Amino acid sequence: MGSAALHPSYENRLPYAKILFYKVSPAVITIALSKGRIFDETLPLLNAAGIRPSEDPERSRKLIIGTNQREVRVIILRATDVPTYVQYGAADLGVAGKDVLDEQGGQGLYQPLDLNIARCRMMVAVRNGFDYQRAVRQGARLKVATKYVQTAREHFAAKGVHVDLIKLYGSMELAPLVGLADAIVDLVSTGGTLKANNLVAVEEIAPISSRLIVNPASLKLKRKAMQPILDAFFEAVA
Repeated sequence: MGSAALHPSYENRLPYAKILFYKVSPAVITIALSKGRIFDETLPLLNAAGIRPSEDPERSRKLIIGTNQREVRVIILRATDVPTYVQYGAADLGVAGKDVLDEQGGQGLYQPLDLNIARCRMMVAVRNGFDYQRAVRQGARLKVATKYVQTAREHFAAKGVHVDLIKLYGSMELAPLVGLADAIVDLVSTGGTLKANNLVAVEEIAPISSRLIVNPASLKLKRKAMQPILDAFFEAVA
C-alpha cells in the first residue's frame, strides 16, 4: 500500500484491535449501512465522496448493493449488526447510532467522526399521571422495559435507583399501559409516539446521533482507497 498521510484530525487516534478474519479483497471497499433514516441521511455524505448506490434498499431485496464506483459496495444490515460487521472486517466502514455503540460497547472499532445525522434522544418515559420523580425520591424499585438494557442499567445505577430491567425488542410504549413496567427507556425523536400512547418523557439519558465507524485493520491495509471517502465525510460534516 502507499504511504498517503491520514487526515490530521484522526491520524493519531487509531486503536489496537484484534481482527479475527478478513475475507474481502483489499481492492474492494465495503460500507455497512442500515435501512431507513440512517441510510437516507448518509446518502448526501456518500454523494460528497462521489459514491452513488445503484439501487434503493427500500425497493430492492438485495443485501449487497453496488455503486457507481466498481471498487465500492454497500451492504444492508440490521442497525444492531453494523458494528459487528465492521469490527470483524466483513465491512471496512459503516454508520451506526450512538445508542447501538453505547449498548454494545464499541470494542475494536475506530470512531473518528460524529456525523450529526439521525439525531434523537435516549429518554426515560412513563404513563401520563405516574409520578416518576416521587417514586425515585422514595426509593421505589421500578420495573423498566427497554431494548437498551446496558444503557438503562448504567443510567439508573449512577442515580442510585433500584430497577428490574425487562428486555423487549419493540412496542416499548405498550409496557407501561398494560402494567408490565413502570417506565421505559427508548429513543425519542419528536415525541409523537409517546403522546399517542399517553406517555410522557421524564428524563433525558443522552443525546443520540450516528457515527462513522471504521475497521482499524482496513484503514491500515486500504488506506489509499479509504482516505478520500473519510476526507469527504469530514469535509461534509465540518
